[in-house]
Amino acid sequence: MRAAWKSRAEPMTVTLKDFYADWCGPCKTQDPILEELEDDWDGRFEVEKVNVDEQQDLANEYQVRSLPTLVIENDDGIVERFVGVTQREDIEDALESAGA
Repeated sequence: MRAAWKSRAEPMTVTLKDFYADWCGPCKTQDPILEELEDDWDGRFEVEKVNVDEQQDLANEYQVRSLPTLVIENDDGIVERFVGVTQREDIEDALESAGA
């Protein structure tokens, strides 16, 4: 019983997967928003950049069909998914919901 309590008290691992391509114009618009968030949130979540041209299997696994696609997940799985350029406030709300 004690071990279960301890595991719940530990913070969630929150990851933001950024599916992009070098040729994607909207992805270049999304980048500064993500960089700012990463700086301001100071390590409360991890960013994993996924180049869909180089990692097609992972893009298929996450059913990425349009770019940019952002997937926010925690230890329990996917919390939120955004397609297209996403505003900072929407990403922050999802990060908070995920436990970041």
